[in-house]
Amino acid sequence: MTASSLTTIKFLQHPTSEAWIQQAIDHLDVILLDHSHCERKAAGVALNLMFRYPSSHKLVRALTAIAQEELEHFEQVNQWLDRRQIALAPLSAPPYAAGLKAEIRKAEPDRMLDSLLISGLIEARSHERLGLLGLHCPEPELAKFYRGLMASEARHYGAYWTLAITYFDRDLVNQRLEELAIVESRLLETLHPEPRIHS
Repeated sequence: MTASSLTTIKFLQHPTSEAWIQQAIDHLDVILLDHSHCERKAAGVALNLMFRYPSSHKLVRALTAIAQEELEHFEQVNQWLDRRQIALAPLSAPPYAAGLKAEIRKAEPDRMLDSLLISGLIEARSHERLGLLGLHCPEPELAKFYRGLMASEARHYGAYWTLAITYFDRDLVNQRLEELAIVESRLLETLHPEPRIHS
């Protein structure tokens, strides 16, 4: 698996660059710390959507499971931080998440659709990048850990996609997904100078 072989990952317009892979491998401790933040934020996104749409039964059920799993991953990554004696600390955020959030339309039901699709895109990119870390990480045990997380990230982006087509017309979902996927890829065209999972 190389960066160029990942163009088939559903939803993603362009694969991750080789430059990101090298940057991540050169700064594994920072990537681990950022990964911890990402898992916590992912759980928060699922919970926020549950609170925003409490009468959407299928959404609440699916996102309850995602939030629980994201928190489990948060704890697992934090165990790695402890093993490496890396203290939990804030990190500056790259423009990725803010850039995607800016695309969310304010009025419902557009807001719900955009929120589901952007969450799916982020999970798809996480799936791709954790796979790259699992392949290229020079530390076998850490590489195995990252490979072990790939399947759950794939389930998560699949769940967000399924929710989108549950509540919205499939053609509308596909059209909006393509628009947002183009934005997502453009946000990653320039490598952020600070190593991050989404940079």
